[in-house]
Amino acid sequence: MAMAPNASASVTPLEDDAKAGDGHISAPGLQGFVFALFFIFGGITSLNDVIIPKLKELFDLNYFQAMLIQSAFFAAYLFISIPGALLVKKIGYMRGAVAGLLTMMAGCLLFIPASQTAIYGLFLFALFVLASGVTIVQVVANPLISLLGPPKTAPSRLTFAQAFNSAGTTLFPYVGSIVILGSLATVSAAELSGPALDAYRAAESRVIVHTYIGLAIALAVVAAVVWAFRNRLKGEAHEASTGLGGFDLLKRPRFGFGAMSIFLYVGAEVAIGSLIVSYLMQDSVMGLGEQAAGKLIPLYWGGALVGRFIGSAVLRFISPAKVLSFVAAGSIVLILIAANAGGEVAGYSLLAIGLMNSIMFPTIFSLASEGLGPRAADGSGVICMAIVGGAVIPPLTGGLADIGGSLHFALILPAACYLLIAAFGLFARKPVTPL
Repeated sequence: MAMAPNASASVTPLEDDAKAGDGHISAPGLQGFVFALFFIFGGITSLNDVIIPKLKELFDLNYFQAMLIQSAFFAAYLFISIPGALLVKKIGYMRGAVAGLLTMMAGCLLFIPASQTAIYGLFLFALFVLASGVTIVQVVANPLISLLGPPKTAPSRLTFAQAFNSAGTTLFPYVGSIVILGSLATVSAAELSGPALDAYRAAESRVIVHTYIGLAIALAVVAAVVWAFRNRLKGEAHEASTGLGGFDLLKRPRFGFGAMSIFLYVGAEVAIGSLIVSYLMQDSVMGLGEQAAGKLIPLYWGGALVGRFIGSAVLRFISPAKVLSFVAAGSIVLILIAANAGGEVAGYSLLAIGLMNSIMFPTIFSLASEGLGPRAADGSGVICMAIVGGAVIPPLTGGLADIGGSLHFALILPAACYLLIAAFGLFARKPVTPL
């Protein structure tokens, strides 16, 4: 999922870092490192799509309960965004990045006791801690990539960073499906009880533990390198915190509607990504096994990667508001096909929604923030909190699947989200009064 605020610029070769003095931070050679942060947090976020079917089987969960994985993860955006920003303002970007990476590492290591005790709630807690670190890293990475170079080329760096984010969301689920879903046993948790069930869950969840231990080691290495660069930034400065003042911006119709659209977009994107494996496994769709279905998740996130490059060119010539309405309408059409067709047509229609999603976050962000002027930073903080939609919409979608007895029926909620996003695109065509 992209967190950069501008998708309308084309990707250009990165320029050499210049000296500080025109409003940006000087740190030669650090840009590539920030791109790596985008890759890491994008990949770890999309890995949830793989562990959902794994834990759903191990704990014999219904769809609502399984979607609580996304709730535990994305709830961190609601609770950690503002504290994370305060932390970064206090200790600086590089030390803030280290704090985020170490928090992510702690979350990965918490999978060890979660597996040993075979308690689902501990897995959810581990994911919340992991996501708290991801949130802090995003608080660092998004503004930092803008400041690491001249302001006039910031859009190019942001677009390039989004590509790394998408590369992570494309690669991690494929590898994760091989490592995690490929190990599902032939015995079902529903067939066991008592000590045998606990032993089965502990044994089968070890592969998840091994995966996240590997990630913890990688994060420790990255954190050590960032720490070594902690004093490389020159010209870093932060304004005094204004607390929660940004919430008054919600009274502005354009911004309030845009923040709600971010909430709906992230929720719909995550809900669909979380259901891909279960959806493709249905006999009425493609009848695939867990691992084979998991390997197709990268098509969903890879569509966002491709669409980002296409969108960066299209948005140069066509109104962003019109493009947003078009792709939102396209998502609705694809959902209708997926919900009413069968076989590969239904399966690939669902996967193609990733292409429609590609430009939504940055376009909604820029349209909502238009005219905020000196309040842009406050607006960014509020919009970051709106990402909590990823914690709310997925379990509601899962609940609809349980109530209606069909994943096809549950897609009505993401479709409703996209309908409101299309409406925001039409609304945002009107000029906005600057602050």
